[in-house]
Amino acid sequence: MYLDVVIVLALIVLAFCWFRTFSKTVYAIAIIDIFLRLLHYISANVGIPGFYSWVRSIFPSSIPDILDNYMNGILLTIFMWVYVFFMVVFLFYVTRTFIRKK
Repeated sequence: MYLDVVIVLALIVLAFCWFRTFSKTVYAIAIIDIFLRLLHYISANVGIPGFYSWVRSIFPSSIPDILDNYMNGILLTIFMWVYVFFMVVFLFYVTRTFIRKK
């Protein structure tokens, strides 16, 4: 039941411990979120019976979905703003890299 929370939190903690830099941790969080969103999109549109329900039962649809499932109130608001902060920083890093490669 709490497998999705355990997996994502373990990945994020592993990212903090393994990479030890803020930018790499931001990239890891964004990659996890993008992977979860792509997995759900592909499973919903591939047309294999039962595949979508299997993916949905094992993997959460995104990091905000996990936060929404297990939190409420002010704690949810705080963590959602932390998530938004990480995504804004990710957008900054991606934009900066795109402009530098030009």
